[in-house]
Amino acid sequence: MSQTPPDRLSSDPRSPFHDAAALERGVGVRFNGEEKTNVEEYCVSEGWVRLPFGKTLDRRGNPMTVKVKGTVEPWFKDGAPPTI
Repeated sequence: MSQTPPDRLSSDPRSPFHDAAALERGVGVRFNGEEKTNVEEYCVSEGWVRLPFGKTLDRRGNPMTVKVKGTVEPWFKDGAPPTI
């Protein structure tokens, strides 16, 4: 298996970017130099993450998310995190 996480990854199983094998390994995400633990989806090449917006839910019971742009650095948690 590759040592680098996918360019785009989603935790939603209905998404075409959902990768259960990668999520099972554990993926850490550093966004703008700060480690985030609540990322729903990210894209490294486009430079954005989707984060839950408070405790609000949509009509299907999924968390409402907001897309934030910046520097995204993912890594597998079974390896060492990237250094700044």
